[in-house]
Amino acid sequence: MKPVRVLTGITTSGTPHLGNYVGAIRPTVRASRLAGVESFYFLADYHALIKTGGDPARVQRSTLEIAATWLACGLDPEKVTFYRQSDIPEIPELTWMLTCVTGKGLLNRAHAYKAAVDKNTEAGSEPDDGVSAGLFMYPVLMAADILMFNAHQVPVGRDQIQHIEMARDMASSFNHLYGEHFTLPEAVIEEHVATLPGLDGRKMSKSYDNTIPLFAPREQLKKLIMGIVTDSRAPGEPKATEGSALFQLFQAFASAEETAAMAQAFADGIGWGEAKQRLFERLDQEIAPMRAVYDELIQDPARIEQTLKMGAAKARDIATPFTQRLRHAVGLRALDARPEAQGAVAKAARTALPVFKQYREKDGLFYFKLTDAKGALLLQSRGFAAPREAAQAMARLQQEGSVALDAMAQHLIAPEDVQRVTLALTALRESAT
Repeated sequence: MKPVRVLTGITTSGTPHLGNYVGAIRPTVRASRLAGVESFYFLADYHALIKTGGDPARVQRSTLEIAATWLACGLDPEKVTFYRQSDIPEIPELTWMLTCVTGKGLLNRAHAYKAAVDKNTEAGSEPDDGVSAGLFMYPVLMAADILMFNAHQVPVGRDQIQHIEMARDMASSFNHLYGEHFTLPEAVIEEHVATLPGLDGRKMSKSYDNTIPLFAPREQLKKLIMGIVTDSRAPGEPKATEGSALFQLFQAFASAEETAAMAQAFADGIGWGEAKQRLFERLDQEIAPMRAVYDELIQDPARIEQTLKMGAAKARDIATPFTQRLRHAVGLRALDARPEAQGAVAKAARTALPVFKQYREKDGLFYFKLTDAKGALLLQSRGFAAPREAAQAMARLQQEGSVALDAMAQHLIAPEDVQRVTLALTALRESAT
């Protein structure tokens, strides 16, 4: 069985904080060590240009800090492909190819663009006032990031689901015109992503200015923790763990036994000063070894640069030949190449396999269908409340084939021709092995 290819991008527009570590960095580094997974991690510095407003020093500094952070937190560049987006020139080239098959109407519906237009409309301004073409084209660049490496899964927050759906649309449009070149990616939504409270009790966020930098020096870390907002209950008075930012922060780093002991201390009336000291010691216990590595790396930018260049070389081993294949497919080829032969290859690719397609209807539910190479419907699903449920159902059919049809009957509309569906699923299973 082929490994599952997972791709994650990190925008280089800020300094990582504890919330980033608990919610994204720590679980992602752990996932990168799983067997049967081929991981791609990239620093999205092209994307950062949209957000940084002409501040090149910030982009450079953030790229350095974020690269050092991921390496210090245990990401192994020997086991994953870790690269900088701007080191892969094939990505902007693919962005243009995808732009040429993407309807403007699709991009008009992007959440970020619609939010900007709505804000302008409410303010009585021109709809596109202050909207850069970069913001408008953001979904195409993101699709190119994903499709360049034919990622199977892309871990994202719920606010990014639409971008994965748009990437699937672009891939389908390209495949329809030029043959089956792209895998349709699936969004992987972590239902229980940990979110941390900040210094003021609200969600830790740079926009609230309430963050605790992940690798703040030891004394600064202690000072920030001692400044966490608490209530006025005195030592000896029982304190509630629910709603306590201090307790939530402790719990995110502590073992079950340590958490239980702290909960008991809250019930016994621990003083806030002592509770903050315990939190500081527990955080520093986990962070200090990584901070030492980070401080060493941040003082040696050339070492990080070399690591990223090595990652880019690994990425381009895939991207360069794949882009040559795409260039041939769209007609950007040597003048002495035979167009008839190329057209036959594209046609053969289009007719090789049936295709699963996932989509969302106006009722808000997520559906999928299986079509043959000519687009004729073979199998139709019923609606799913979440895209992940639909993706999991498709994956089961692809992995188990016709064996799964009866077990999944409640999720499927009975096909008119079971034999054709069985043959199609068999073909998909054989192609994946």
